[in-house]
Amino acid sequence: MAAQKDPLADYNAKRDFALTPEPAGKRVRNTKGNRFIVQKHDATRLHWDLRLEVDGVLKSWAVTKGPSPDPDIKRLAVRTEDHPLSYAEFEGVIPTGEYGGGTVMLWDRGTWQPIAGKSVADLEEGHLHFCLAGERMRGEWLLVRLKPRKGEKRENWLLRKLQDEHVETGDALVERELTSVLTGRSMAEIAADKQGKYSLEGQQGGAFVKQMRKASTHNGRQRDKAKSTRKAAALPAYRKPQLATLVDQVPTGNRWMHEIKFDGYRALIAAKGDEVHVYTRNGKDWTDKFGPLVDAIADCDLPACLIDCEIVAYDARGNPDFSSLQQVLKRGKGAQGPTDRLALHAFDLLELDGEDLTGLPNIERKERLEALLDTAQPPIHVAEHVLGAGERLYRTMCNAGQEGIISKTVDGTYAGRRSKAWVKVKCTRRQEFVIIGWKKSTAKGRPFASLLMAQNEGGQLVYKGNVGTGFTADDLDELAGKMKRLARKTPPADVDRASTRGVRWVTPKLVAEIAFAEFTADGNIRHGSFLGLRTDKDADHVVPEKPVPQRPADSTVEISSRDRVVFPDSGQTKGELADYYEAVAPIMLPFAARRPVSLVRCPQGRARKCFFQKHNSGGFGDSVHHVAIREKDGGHEDYLFIDDMRGLLQCVQMGTIEFHGWVARSDAVETPERMVFDLDPDEGLGFEDVKRAARDIRDQLADLGLSSFAMLTGGKGVHVVVPLTPGHDWDAHKDFARRFAEALSMAQPERFTATMSKAKRKGKIFIDWLRNQRGATAVLPYSARARSGAPVAAPLAWNELKNMDNAHSYSINDAKTLLDRAQSRSLHGWGFADQRLPDL
Repeated sequence: MAAQKDPLADYNAKRDFALTPEPAGKRVRNTKGNRFIVQKHDATRLHWDLRLEVDGVLKSWAVTKGPSPDPDIKRLAVRTEDHPLSYAEFEGVIPTGEYGGGTVMLWDRGTWQPIAGKSVADLEEGHLHFCLAGERMRGEWLLVRLKPRKGEKRENWLLRKLQDEHVETGDALVERELTSVLTGRSMAEIAADKQGKYSLEGQQGGAFVKQMRKASTHNGRQRDKAKSTRKAAALPAYRKPQLATLVDQVPTGNRWMHEIKFDGYRALIAAKGDEVHVYTRNGKDWTDKFGPLVDAIADCDLPACLIDCEIVAYDARGNPDFSSLQQVLKRGKGAQGPTDRLALHAFDLLELDGEDLTGLPNIERKERLEALLDTAQPPIHVAEHVLGAGERLYRTMCNAGQEGIISKTVDGTYAGRRSKAWVKVKCTRRQEFVIIGWKKSTAKGRPFASLLMAQNEGGQLVYKGNVGTGFTADDLDELAGKMKRLARKTPPADVDRASTRGVRWVTPKLVAEIAFAEFTADGNIRHGSFLGLRTDKDADHVVPEKPVPQRPADSTVEISSRDRVVFPDSGQTKGELADYYEAVAPIMLPFAARRPVSLVRCPQGRARKCFFQKHNSGGFGDSVHHVAIREKDGGHEDYLFIDDMRGLLQCVQMGTIEFHGWVARSDAVETPERMVFDLDPDEGLGFEDVKRAARDIRDQLADLGLSSFAMLTGGKGVHVVVPLTPGHDWDAHKDFARRFAEALSMAQPERFTATMSKAKRKGKIFIDWLRNQRGATAVLPYSARARSGAPVAAPLAWNELKNMDNAHSYSINDAKTLLDRAQSRSLHGWGFADQRLPDL
């Protein structure tokens, strides 16, 4: 029988205990302890080491940026070698040049345990749901291993706080807790403890002084060796940058990291000491255009490296602004000054000291970049990133008037081409166009009225319409001069005759960046505005950017107990329910995503106990999110919401059958945007009565100028759905719904009632308007129902309603039929309309 490997062999092999004060690795056997510690470690880069006692050793993870008590913030946690239990009280300084060299603080300590029903054995499966009882970290936490790449040497995990009473916003823990739980010292005080008062107990002072001298000599040789290596590495050459694919929604899941999309010029920086070159994305050397930045990079005295970045200039409000950058470049190197506020935001590292890093994962290259620029000062910055919470970053950027975000797979390598490993999500539509002509202006002193734009499609230029706004006086003069030199007699693209009157044509060499509202049906720019010329881009490469549907990463969710029967009378299983939701996710998510939801959970099937859940209790998974909503008492509660297929399936995994949603979105809970009238017939009334009532309500709404849509509820009634443009508050929303329902019940008291009372509903249809008050919910389109036969809520065209025999005509067995129907002409645009709440 082969001998079992010593779990501390790696720990001991990495260290020279004659040089480091760390304890030698000795495994403690037959222990059932459950200590945990966190050590703040200022090594190559600052991080926090989480260590859990398991089987006589400390299982360890290096947590980038420290543990966050905010459930929306996931932190990268790189698995490291097991440490001995004696490390649990180590605090001190590991000599420079030794493995992990730097200052170590004992930042937290306490006990840990898996939550009920879980086990430490789950670590082998790539996850651990556990509770901490520390001096600082408390409550429920989750460790999840990312899917490894072939040949990857390290294990990347994510650490995340789960929802409980110990939640805080942002990085409150690491920002607030700055001293040791062992000695009360700061990092600076520990670093200054040359005698090792706390960490070197038991060491013989004289012997250790000799060891430190030996270490100093050893480290000096190491530094000299590093310098000689740096001299040998040549200044990196330009290489083609990785480009991002435009997508229509923010990707979600553990595989994605998200960064701000800066509004500037993409650049590659080749640096080695005071030798610096700045290249555009197309390989043009623009070093002389960015004098102040080049000087700042040279001052960093970097080893030979190639950095991918964005160069920006700031406007008067301190926001990156492309027009401001254009003005800086026009003034030239000699005219640039402190008011120009140029800055460089680095986001990737392609080469370092002669080593090609492009084969490393994105997240590892980013860490190497952070370490390289650790001491850099403004205007040199490392672009921040977040793991998860991409939608929140996107909303923040859009609300601030910024361009959008870039999302990257954490495990992706760097490729000099466009790929879906990097995607971009824009807040506004902005693209490059080629200028092919201009129209003469009748305004005095204005050289032209508008520019004609085109893009390359299928090997030829295609006309895209005119742009006549956004020009400064300097823009008008500069463009007029450039276009005069490029004048030609014939159009470089086919343009309809009506658009050619008074046009002067130019050779298609100039590239302009244009912001616009949308493309019209015939492909032309609508409400275009000139932002500036793109002298870093070639006209031949300007093509349309069309967002591609973004399939969420990590969308697969493992469904346990797939064979368990959830609907006992009709036989459908949990697995079949999950398959249904996976199939209809594309047509359900437009109504269910980013909306506070209440779940009907039936963990043992619909025949057993079912219950509503609207608050986040944790444990659902990484794609089931929460939003804090103010309650009547002034406090806040966390409500559930999802934004992708993975979220749907994680809810199903936890026993969810039904999804009910607010009539407002999770990012705008105080502005309702949908009104629902639920027609609930009294016992004894037939479905014909319900259908006639729904059509009458449709007609009454139409008289008020409101379009409405019909939906079978999957129960016994019909919903009449009225989409609305946000802009009114809950009081107005509820008041309109109540008065509309009451007006109908007064006009036809024999048919309708607007009162919930059972006694007043006899023989009538209750127009349930209460779905339209703050906090109420209505079943969502395509949601399954916890009813006999596994029915679903199904949208209908009004002309289809007359042929329906009941409100549960479709079930989870009809996923393909529902998908086909959703693409039909009759349901095109179902549930969406641009209309405001009228006065009543």
